[in-house]
Amino acid sequence: MTPKNHEGVGIVATKTALVCVPPDELNLQSGRILGPIEVSYETYGTLDAEKSNAILVCHALSGDSHAAGFYSDDDTRPGWWDAMIGPGRPLDTDKFFVICQNVLGSCRGTTGPASVNPRSKKRFGMKFPVITIRDMVDVQARLLDQLGIAQLACVIGGSMGGMQALEWAVRYPERVRSIMPISTTGASSPLCIGFNHICRSAIMADPNWRGGDYYESGEPPADGLAIARMVGHITFMSDKSMRRKFGRKISGREGIYAFTAQYDVERYLYYNGYNFPKRFDANSYLYLTKALDAFDLSDGFPGGVEEALSRIKARCRFVTFTSDWLYHPEDTEELVAIMEKRGQHAEHFCIKSDYGHDAFLVEHHLLAPIVRDFVASQQRRV
Repeated sequence: MTPKNHEGVGIVATKTALVCVPPDELNLQSGRILGPIEVSYETYGTLDAEKSNAILVCHALSGDSHAAGFYSDDDTRPGWWDAMIGPGRPLDTDKFFVICQNVLGSCRGTTGPASVNPRSKKRFGMKFPVITIRDMVDVQARLLDQLGIAQLACVIGGSMGGMQALEWAVRYPERVRSIMPISTTGASSPLCIGFNHICRSAIMADPNWRGGDYYESGEPPADGLAIARMVGHITFMSDKSMRRKFGRKISGREGIYAFTAQYDVERYLYYNGYNFPKRFDANSYLYLTKALDAFDLSDGFPGGVEEALSRIKARCRFVTFTSDWLYHPEDTEELVAIMEKRGQHAEHFCIKSDYGHDAFLVEHHLLAPIVRDFVASQQRRV
């Protein structure tokens, strides 16, 4: 039985796997070695006999492996991309085997700073090595090895998930037939790095952060993480969407003449900011934003981004949104222009939307036909 009015993948369960087990540890981009690594993941649909119909969905900064479905009959909150995954949906589970893994460094089931170091038997904290988008992709590849999946029909994701899709195509050109990077970039801009610096500074300035060793105290740096999340929420939206959603409405009898009164936008940020520490680890936020800042597709290629992109053999469909001021559509246009000049298959769909960076999580009706058409073409090519 599935929750009322739900026609998607139904009841799902999170799985765990152990990869990079010594002596086959992961060589991180920083030069450090990490292993074993526990990976949290979910799957939807059925893997075909040739193991050729797998699609990897990559999540954004604060996402997790729960991309679709419900955990129980009473569960009222579906996975974060439920509208896109299921029978007859853009990522059609009657045709494809969809996988979503929680990334390395997260706190949602995959090894990260909140995990116990098997050597010291204590939580890693800030002793966890700095990780990159490339490291996340390498861990994903290790799990796919374990599942016996040699090649993916498509890798798709938004924001940080789009970075992973790009890294997949460059890092493992033979293992992916197509990618769809959404609302992303080939390298983090000074603007993005600056905002992430403010977020990390807020967390580290919280007295409860204790240099990252707050797990035993029972008092995590909730204020710092909440402020960091408030900053993040502003970057995820757009001026138009905020004007439409909040206007200048204010609550409180004294109006603007008292600090006890709050504009609706302040109440929204406070509510979402202070809910976030209930489900996310502050140290993970530090590590994942650091990975975002470090992302540069050209890293390690003397010929720059042109050389990196030249490795891509996958068919590429890039998607952006007009009001995304965090990762500008112009950045994607530059990547597409380089690839088109080389004769590679790259196309760019820029969707008109007022919802800003988070549009890929909101504007499903606009994104769905673009995803459905592209992914269906990969099924036909199997």
